Amino acid sequence: MRGLIPGLASPHPLVDTLPALYREDRFAQDLCGGLDEVLAPILATLDSLDAYLDPGTAPDDMLGWLAGWLGIALDGNQSAGRQRELVQAGVELLHWRGTARGVRAAVGALFDLPAEIAESGGAAWSTEPVGDLPGYDRTELVVRLGVSDPDAFDVRRLDALVAMVKPAHIPHRVEVFGRNAD
Repeated sequence: MRGLIPGLASPHPLVDTLPALYREDRFAQDLCGGLDEVLAPILATLDSLDAYLDPGTAPDDMLGWLAGWLGIALDGNQSAGRQRELVQAGVELLHWRGTARGVRAAVGALFDLPAEIAESGGAAWSTEPVGDLPGYDRTELVVRLGVSDPDAFDVRRLDALVAMVKPAHIPHRVEVFGRNAD
């Protein structure tokens, strides 16, 4: 949590902004000094705001907040370094959100495993007014993930991730199966 930092000097002391008449007044100096002590951490934070918003340099306790901006829920099971990687991956994958490619990439980023995606949608264009529509009549998204120990794998985490990155109107199903360790 951010707060007061004892002895932090203000980069812009308020007493310097007073008219000369008040600069010599002890009460005005003390009042401005007290306000400077309160404002110095705020000014320091604003001066380095870009560092707070960069996943690579943000304080550890701000990573969850940054992830929330991207619609990512960090569950605390990862180290701070891994959380930074996930937030950075979220930034890069944001423009693919809601697509099969985005679901595959999000699962790969969180679990470091390749996911199989089966989805019923499709998009096509034609110069003719009549034609077959792409995809299938039944809308569905199936995400299959091969893991070394399916019984120990937390399927709820996978399901929650898929629910976050897929389009809201598409029902989904997750499947976990055993695979040989490579």
